[in-house]
Amino acid sequence: MSVSIIGTSHSKFGRLEDKTIYDLILEAGRGALADSGLTGEDIDAVFFANYGSMDFNNQSHLGPFMVEIDPGLRFKPCVRVEGACASGSVAVYEAIKGIESGRYKNVLVVGAEKMTSLNGKGVTATLAKASYMPLEGEHGYTFPGLYAELGKGYMAHFGISEEELADTLARISVKAHTNAMQNPLAQMQNGSNMEYALHVSDKNPMVAYPLKLSDCSLVSDGGAAVVLTTTERAKELKDKVVEISAISMMCDHISIVEGKRHNWEHEAIRRAFNKCLDETGLTLADINLAEVHDCFTINELVIYEALGLTEPGKGREAVLDGSVFLGGRLPVNTSGGLKAKGHPVGATGVSMHVLAAKQLMGEAIGAQVEGAQNAVTVNVGGSGGTNVISILRRVK
Repeated sequence: MSVSIIGTSHSKFGRLEDKTIYDLILEAGRGALADSGLTGEDIDAVFFANYGSMDFNNQSHLGPFMVEIDPGLRFKPCVRVEGACASGSVAVYEAIKGIESGRYKNVLVVGAEKMTSLNGKGVTATLAKASYMPLEGEHGYTFPGLYAELGKGYMAHFGISEEELADTLARISVKAHTNAMQNPLAQMQNGSNMEYALHVSDKNPMVAYPLKLSDCSLVSDGGAAVVLTTTERAKELKDKVVEISAISMMCDHISIVEGKRHNWEHEAIRRAFNKCLDETGLTLADINLAEVHDCFTINELVIYEALGLTEPGKGREAVLDGSVFLGGRLPVNTSGGLKAKGHPVGATGVSMHVLAAKQLMGEAIGAQVEGAQNAVTVNVGGSGGTNVISILRRVK
């Protein structure tokens, strides 16, 4: 049994001072239901993706709040799902398994996060709880610091110079901002340039060597939602149908500093992506676009290699030859990515699925990849502990 998307919704991402976490949930959930043509009566379950409402919003137990989206959801199972920054894709994964089991026919997946309620120090402390606290968070590691370990490990293992890595990451950052300028829902609508992104300055300080401010994603508010059903039913209901042809979730050691997994690659992403390719019968050459987890620019670079775009240690080649830019062989983060579109943690994975589906429908939020038939989403929780990869395919 295959599962397809029949409704999508995506809010503006950014510092949404007039929106509460409750507003974001209602906007996303109601929008996706309206787009699907279904009501709450038709929905068998709701999965809600959220990372930190207990800290960000002083609110736990948000599953039952899904009932407020539509009166027909009363007395339906509503479950909150947490997988750090991969919460959204974990929720999609759980919803798909529910449909495949035969227990559910139609499922609503909502992802939302209201991060800007806390100041910078509070946000940093809340996000640090997604690390392995005994060895990382409790020893002062922040997420820029943890991904700096990925950057340092990458340079050391592959013999990459500081200058070469800085140039590569700056190009990835500029690409993100350039793409975001075409996305009306993106948080950052201002472009960037190499002069700014390449050099340390008062406006672009070193946050955690080798990562500068220009290498870091954003603190964001936002929501996104999808309605899922069987592909057979989707084809009966919709003129355009995008199927989630494969989804793979693989977990790895939670800590990047403990040494149990490599700090220069994402083996779990590589394995999960190859599993999805095997299940669909596709190859990398068949994939037309990717929305990947660029929480830090170094992560996007390492993901290129995990997907097989280049040999290990050669990800820079995909930037220099234009492969990952619009018009290239695999445009990456045409939305602006987490770096410039925004990264409301619980919403991010759902956002990726919405963006990929809209691209394949020819209704892109932002720059359209013409003729796209297949897409991949790569969503990462923590520093690589949780990894969810989906392949989406236009089937009608």
